[in-house]
Amino acid sequence: MANEVDLTRPSAARVYDYYLGGAHNFAVDREMAEQAMGMWPDLPLIMQANRAFLRRAVRFCVDAGIRQFLDLGSGIPTVGNVHEVAQAAAPDARVVYVDSDPIAVAYSRTILDGDQRTVAVQADLRKPDEVLGNPEVRSLLNFEEPIAVMMVAVLHFVSDSDDPAAIIAGYREVMAPGSFLAISHASQDGQPHQAGSHQDLYRRTPTPMTMRSKAQVTDLFEEFNVVEPGVVFLPLWRPSSLDDVDEHPERFSGLAAVGRKPATASR
Repeated sequence: MANEVDLTRPSAARVYDYYLGGAHNFAVDREMAEQAMGMWPDLPLIMQANRAFLRRAVRFCVDAGIRQFLDLGSGIPTVGNVHEVAQAAAPDARVVYVDSDPIAVAYSRTILDGDQRTVAVQADLRKPDEVLGNPEVRSLLNFEEPIAVMMVAVLHFVSDSDDPAAIIAGYREVMAPGSFLAISHASQDGQPHQAGSHQDLYRRTPTPMTMRSKAQVTDLFEEFNVVEPGVVFLPLWRPSSLDDVDEHPERFSGLAAVGRKPATASR
């Protein structure tokens, strides 16, 4: 693995793992995370709020009858990830994790060893045809049935030049009516004074960051019906209780929403 990966550069997936208290990261990742937290002390709380949104979105989809999940840009499936939440509620749920970081995928495969309903695939989410054509993806997921596509904390690593809306459309075309799309996205909304330095820091990684506004995130749900409460700050998306909502939800500066492909949509 050391021959395949530049261990002198931090990885967004491993930095995220560090923020969540995981152990699957290296000194270079921890150094960047600590530097980022020095500039923006709320970052661990923001990442935890993002993970909490992921858990609520998965439970929402399971309650709606979804039994298969495609998690794009999944990072390392540390505690509380998609397969754990989904299978706790529905033991027959199937999950495919997709990430471009070979170390993240290697760790994922170790963590998931023995779970016949979950698999980790190394692929670039920006290439829907390659992801959807992967034999492991096709063997576990049935695109004739509704599916939940998770794009949680990943589209801000897709540049405008890569056209995130077109990428989403590539997945939307094969999603059965009744499928869900879950997105969380870093935004300048809420804490604009922090955004510039944070984006500068991520230019050190292979995945620079592009923060987007609420209007831009809303546009990513083209041809999906966004469920209530719409595109909101992370803690405001269907909180388990009002006690879980901070007095200043804008301090979390991440936006989240879930959309459903209409039953009348063509495929």
